[in-house]
Amino acid sequence: MIEIAVQNPCNYLSVPAMDDLRSWVDLALQQVSQKTRQADSLVIRVVDEAESQQLNNTYRHKNKPTNVLSFPFEAFDLNGQTAEFSAELARQAAHLGDLVLCEPVIMQEAQEQQKSPTAHWAHMVVHGTLHLLGYDHLNEAEADIMESLEVKILHELGLQNPYEPVCE
Repeated sequence: MIEIAVQNPCNYLSVPAMDDLRSWVDLALQQVSQKTRQADSLVIRVVDEAESQQLNNTYRHKNKPTNVLSFPFEAFDLNGQTAEFSAELARQAAHLGDLVLCEPVIMQEAQEQQKSPTAHWAHMVVHGTLHLLGYDHLNEAEADIMESLEVKILHELGLQNPYEPVCE
């Protein structure tokens, strides 16, 4: 079971319970276990729009807040090279990475998309975890693979396909 540290500096009350966060991450890890290294820790930081926008601008050159940012962890030796055999670096390499979730954006999107906040939080955590595992959606082929995994994982959680429009 992965250890998750949650940082919630704004003390948002809508942040899901630790058991929910862990189940969403664990299920994503289980679905792609053949592709991923063993991961034993993850940080989830829940931020406001200002911090999300600053990080999105710094790392993705998009000057606006976003729902989720993923920062995969990669250990380096003292010379700046990717670590291979150091025992300490191997221990550090078991850290999957950091997810930064923007509470106001997630809550606004849930309302706009007529989804329950819990379902949208689950989707964003699964989506971000898949990014940490190396999945992306930069082109149509990558998007098809990643979205099909998201749909499968969310279905196992009893949640609807987040890419289908909600019928009124």
